Amino acid sequence: MADVKMALDGVKVADFSWFGAGPICGEHLATYGATVVRVESETRIDALRMVMPFAKDKTGYNVSGYFNNYNAGKLDITLNLNTEEGKKLAHRLVAWADVFLTNFTPRVIERWGLTYDKLSATNPQIIATYVPMQGYDGPHRDFLGFGAILTPITGYNHLSGFPERPPIGLGTNYPDYVINPGHTLVAILAALRYRRRTGKGQHIECAQIESSVCPLGAAIFDYTVNGRVQERAGNGLPYAAPHGAFKCRPLSPGSAAPADEQWIAIACFTDAEWQTLVEAMGNPDWVLDSKFGSATGRKQHEPELEKQIEAWTSDKEADDLMEELQRRGVAAGVIQSAREMLADEHLKERGYYVYLDHPEAGHTAHDGPPFRLSKTPGKLRSPAPLLGEHTEQVCKEILGLSDEEIADLMVAGALQ
Repeated sequence: MADVKMALDGVKVADFSWFGAGPICGEHLATYGATVVRVESETRIDALRMVMPFAKDKTGYNVSGYFNNYNAGKLDITLNLNTEEGKKLAHRLVAWADVFLTNFTPRVIERWGLTYDKLSATNPQIIATYVPMQGYDGPHRDFLGFGAILTPITGYNHLSGFPERPPIGLGTNYPDYVINPGHTLVAILAALRYRRRTGKGQHIECAQIESSVCPLGAAIFDYTVNGRVQERAGNGLPYAAPHGAFKCRPLSPGSAAPADEQWIAIACFTDAEWQTLVEAMGNPDWVLDSKFGSATGRKQHEPELEKQIEAWTSDKEADDLMEELQRRGVAAGVIQSAREMLADEHLKERGYYVYLDHPEAGHTAHDGPPFRLSKTPGKLRSPAPLLGEHTEQVCKEILGLSDEEIADLMVAGALQ
């Protein structure tokens, strides 16, 4: 049976991005059928290629699990955009493409001659997509940073952690993974639809700072309406008690290793849910105290409430307890590590993780398609490319260069 057509079959993408937000968006486009050419440089390696975790006993630019997970399905060419010939090749690639994608800083894009006015002169139908950290105008347009900088300046760090401790952030470059690439993907799809109707390309700017601020609307609303600055509340919510993480029996009895710890999150949003939890705990005497008789009282005495609940959970097996509470109608979930995620029976049955064979990193797990389309499903068609793996192929099949031209460009330093 012939392969099912993919949603973005025929769409051509020139991916001039690096690190997280841009490449992750580019990978989504590739997953749903687009031909994505990732442009890299040996002069300044994408630092994500040098970020752990690495495949066991492997070294080099091609074995980072971080990089490989977010670049599957792409072709890879190495250009030196600091040379005039390299810039000309970039424009030849733009002439071929439907979509140009970058998250480099404005000043770098200007230096390379990849601004929208220049790209649209090369290809009037190009959808030129820019994902700068803070935008192409404004007093902070040239500020440097990554997701770890965006989380503080967009308010996440202020709200993350416990009230008696300093802000801790989210422990990861949160905006890079979902918010920025997700918004950028939607914008590109909208621009593709517009071009299909009108024949016109357009300029997209998805400033990461504005994209990242969006999910904090509730905190902004609380201040504008109530004059209240929300503070760090740990795992708590103002309208749920209990709402926290509780230690369970470790995987290996007697183990002090953090990886062997087991925790369960439990949340009660109504009195009925609280009563169900009380029944699951065996109606202990301490719940008869009047201070736990209402949601307000439980919230006011939350530290003591959590201490009592953890005394109950501490000798329980987390998965069994989660199943029991879920059967009773209490929201509960095991706090899983990467080890547990890969073994998760639900994700296994749904086939979420995809295993690909990489020529250097070996047989490794990848995040699967982020959403399912019944008629035009996505698929991870190939592992992440080696640095410059498809330079010759792209030059010949896409840019139409001869062997002699390729050799000359390599001697000139434009191709690496």
